[in-house]
Amino acid sequence: EEIQKEIAYPDGKVEKVLKNGCHLIFFPNGTWKKVGSDGKTVTITFFNGDVKQVMPDQTVIYYYADAKTTHTTYSDGLEVLQFSNGQIEKHYPDGKKEITFPDQTIKNLFTDGQEESIFPDGTIVRIQRDGSKTIEFNNGQRELHTSQFKRREYPDGTVKTVYTNGHQETKYVSGRVRVKDKDGNILMDTKL
Repeated sequence: EEIQKEIAYPDGKVEKVLKNGCHLIFFPNGTWKKVGSDGKTVTITFFNGDVKQVMPDQTVIYYYADAKTTHTTYSDGLEVLQFSNGQIEKHYPDGKKEITFPDQTIKNLFTDGQEESIFPDGTIVRIQRDGSKTIEFNNGQRELHTSQFKRREYPDGTVKTVYTNGHQETKYVSGRVRVKDKDGNILMDTKL
């Protein structure tokens, strides 16, 4: 670009005004700033390699050179972090966070303390504030984990519960109930 004028400041800063209306400002420490001809688009390239861009809509894009991470803040308050390993985090203005991991697992962290993870195979894990966990498998099975027991529900209606003391109870859709102690010994079996 052709330079229209150049101004050298006493502090060592140099400003170049280009014919297209852009301003380039060079600082003594190696940082430089470009102000677009619209006066709203600003790019600052820092001496350490970081780059900050401010867009006309006030979106701010900050690239951290050492970490190879981009942090974008939108005017509506949404923040998006993109890491060099492919992980993407979205921080919403209401406090919700969504993390997409490199393997495409998605984890949602809700403001009320609940969590939800969606795995690439379709498995969904939900964790409640009280620590209880629900797992929905892609084969139709479902598990519930609480401080008292773990329960697996099968698509055919069978329900198997393992209690913290090791006792197991299996209820079949036929109405049959089988109970085992912690060592696997059958205590009760109502074969029909």
